[in-house]
Amino acid sequence: MTASPFILETRGLTKAFGGLVAVNAVSIGFKEREAHAIIGPNGAGKSTFVNLLTGHLPPSGGEVLFKGANIAGLAAHKVTRLGIGRSYQKTNIFPSFSCFENCRLAAQSRLASSMRFFKPARSYRAVSEQAEAALTAAGLAARSGRIAGAMSYGEQRQLEIAMVLATAPDVLVLDEPLAGMGKEESELMVALLKDLARRYTLILIEHDMDAVFAIAQVLSVMVNGTLLESGPLDQIRASKAVQDAYLGDGAEAY
Repeated sequence: MTASPFILETRGLTKAFGGLVAVNAVSIGFKEREAHAIIGPNGAGKSTFVNLLTGHLPPSGGEVLFKGANIAGLAAHKVTRLGIGRSYQKTNIFPSFSCFENCRLAAQSRLASSMRFFKPARSYRAVSEQAEAALTAAGLAARSGRIAGAMSYGEQRQLEIAMVLATAPDVLVLDEPLAGMGKEESELMVALLKDLARRYTLILIEHDMDAVFAIAQVLSVMVNGTLLESGPLDQIRASKAVQDAYLGDGAEAY
């Protein structure tokens, strides 16, 4: 059997809510150390697709293959421990804790036994080192002791990514990481994500098309729960199907 070129892929992935099919037989492959953006209008099924990838929803049908093993329907915390980390549309941090404490908690969540939470966290040098490394990778090394709730919105979004990195993932799934940011914050986030894409498989859901084209190497376009087209940037730019779906009236439909 030929080995798959993908670290993560879906085959016929489907999710129905009663009579509504939110994700309809979607097959997409994600390569190692490649930035892959999933775009489409609101209601296209992007967030549902991400929830299926990361174990936050069980599929109605199809497969999610990670390193060749079918993980469809596996609980979210188990998916995280396998090496698929995700961020959310809304900032998901502990505002009363320091940046370091946020990342240390995230790193502890990757430990095999939940019973380890009953031992002093300081005794786990590797966990602390992992937290510090994550802060450095996210550009927050100088903010380690800062209380998360006292930071700017953009820094809080960076912290959330640092928390994902602290779980030692192979794949980063980022759901609208630039949402709500101003121009300067967006530029800093784009630079961070471009850097991370050199070291991780990056799956990006984002409406900021300038950011998408600056970061991604591959685009997948979803509409009405189905995969319209997937391929390199130039292919998607030139696609008549994509143009007809989104660019026919000159409106910015993403």
